[in-house]
Order: sequence, then structure tokens, then C-alpha cells
Amino acid sequence: MSSTFTVGLHIDGAGSHPAAAADALEAGHDILSARWATQIVDRAETAGFSYATFAGSHLPPAGPGAPATTGRIDAVQQAAFSGPLTSRIGLIPQVPVTYLEPFHTATQLASVDYASRGRAGWLVSAENSVEAAAQFGRTVLDDATTPTGESELQHELRDVVAVGRRLWDTWEDDAVIRDLPTGRYLDRDKVHDADFAGASFSVRGASIVPRPPQGQLPVLVPAARAAIGTEHAVSADAVLLPASRDLAEQARRLRQQAATASAAPQIIADLQVVLDSRGESATDRLARLDGAAVWGDPDGARFAGTADELIERIEQLAHVVDGVRLIPAELGADLDELRYAVLPALIARGVVSAPTVGTTLREIFGLPAAHNAFAVERDGDLAGDDIRITDSAALAGRN
Repeated sequence: MSSTFTVGLHIDGAGSHPAAAADALEAGHDILSARWATQIVDRAETAGFSYATFAGSHLPPAGPGAPATTGRIDAVQQAAFSGPLTSRIGLIPQVPVTYLEPFHTATQLASVDYASRGRAGWLVSAENSVEAAAQFGRTVLDDATTPTGESELQHELRDVVAVGRRLWDTWEDDAVIRDLPTGRYLDRDKVHDADFAGASFSVRGASIVPRPPQGQLPVLVPAARAAIGTEHAVSADAVLLPASRDLAEQARRLRQQAATASAAPQIIADLQVVLDSRGESATDRLARLDGAAVWGDPDGARFAGTADELIERIEQLAHVVDGVRLIPAELGADLDELRYAVLPALIARGVVSAPTVGTTLREIFGLPAAHNAFAVERDGDLAGDDIRITDSAALAGRN
């Protein structure tokens, strides 16, 4: 069992089941309100969850059984809003790498890290459809493997993560001087040019946000997109696998592949959850919800049962993977069972530890302190003069 086993919660509106929103709206909940978002994250933190991931997409919920409300709170905004209102739980927005400007993605995530005082992460996704591309006036990226062994979409994903990490390092930790008597604000030697050229974009100059509190935010990538152990691997701190029947074998193969590339990303199992709740069995709840809209194919990674049975399942997973991310069908009913029965039992049994105030997300995942790449190998093109400021307007403009 991992000494830093984590249990995360996925937050997607009223729940991940497509019929969850209709039930929540019927009960009078405004799932697009700040109150709802705050309430869910607060309950997750109080329960002792290691982190929360926030569903993100270029498109509103759609398809058979789509909720009556067609909106979705932006994942980055939800994480940023939750930052100052929480003190322990990790906050990980899901941000698609396709079509968005990589520079903006990196700086927004850095800002979330500041808002949360070092508890932000990045759940990478690769949304690639005609509808999503049309939102940005772009064309769909080709996901067919090329002679190089990497698709256009995979290359884009790898480049965006790489430039995000590079931008976070463009400011060294002690680059900001803030010496008002001498009018010095920055040590110019410690602010660097990202100087990144990818297949479809390039980034020049430094980030507009100083280095995040964690230095490098933990990056989570679905295993199917991580390409672990290959020359096309995405720089991931953790990979997500469905908690399917062959999870142990998949985890073993991933660790072997990672070892060949001297990498060691954590492996997190995704598990959809429907629990007995409020006098209704999990089986009956799922049948009722599926009667309105079918919840897709879980690939064997769905749990329906009692809280005690879920506790036992997670204890078993703790011997196979480094963490589990629970994906509730309905955040109202299922989160109540998770926070009152499941998490307290897991904490009492020592399976997982609840985060404490002042702990960063890197520490929650057991990751070491992130070294600054530019500090290790200084960029020799920069001049040694400090950037001087003469008034508050210049100071604000630089930030």
C-alpha cells in the first residue's frame, strides 16, 4: 500500500450521471450557482478527501439524457473561486489542451495555485470534435498515428503540457525583489524566456505570473493519453486508469513502461460510484436514473452497493494503485454517504490521511519539491541588470 494513498472526488454539476441534474433541479438546487459549488467543495474538504477534480469542457452537456440546464461552470473558475474558501483539499480543474491558448492555460493555472496557496493541479484532457473546434474557428486535430508513431492530437497534448511546465519555471522563486528603497522589483537574471516552438504554436517571453507556490503544479493525465514509456510520453505526475477488472495487470504494465523511461508517475484508479442512500438501494437508484438517461459504458469501473462494500473495495485498490478518484452518480445523495460513512472509515483504518492546513497538493501526492529548470541551468542570454520601477503603475503593468 502506498504511504500517500489518495482519495479524490470528481465534481461535475449535480453528478456524473446524465440524469443527476434533472433530479437536483427538481429538488430546488441551482447547480450553476456559487452557493452550490461552494457547498459541494466544502463538504468534500470536511469529509477528508485528498483533492477534488472539476469537470471541464469546451461544450455544454449534450446527447441523450442531457440535463435540462445546458450550462457548466468553467472548471478553472470553479477551482479559483474555491481556493480562498478552502484550506486543505487539493483543487484540480480539468482543462482541455486542444484549441485553448497554452500561455493562457499555464498562467490561469498558476493563478489558481496562488488563490489556493499551493493546492492546485491540472487534469489534462484532449477534447477533439467538430463542435469543439468550431467554438474556436479551428479544425479537428487528426488522432491517427503517423509514421513517427504519434498522432497530431497526441503531439499537441504533449507540447501544451511541456510549455505549461516551462512557463511556470520562467520566474525563479526569488526573482521578485520588491526593494522599494532602491526601486528594484525584479532580478532580471532570474526571469527567463520560455522560448518554445511547437508544431502548431510557439511561446516567447516569460509568464505574466510569478512562479506558482508549488513551482510545478501536479499534472494528471488519462493513461490512454500519457504514452508512458515512449518517446512521445506526456510529462505526467499521475495517470488515470479505469478501475476495471484487469486493473492490476494494467497498473503492472504501466509501471514497467515507466521504469524503462526512468519515470514514476502515480497510478490513480477512476471508479464510478452509486451507493445505497436515503432508504433506496444503489441498484434501484441506478435503475431509476438510467430510466431517464443511460450512464454510458463504465468498462467495468462502476461500483453499486453499500458504503461498507465500497470501503472494502477501496482497501483492495490501495494494494494495487496509488490512489482512487470517486465519480459519484449524484453529488447530493452519494456525497452524503461518502462523507458520513466512507471517508471517516478509510481515515480511521489508516488507508488515507486527510490533508492538513498548509499542505500543498504536491505534498498530498507525496511528490518532492519541484526544482526550477532555469535555476539548474541558467539561461546565458539574459542581462544582469535589475528591472527598475519608478511608480506603482509600472509595478502593476509588470504583473
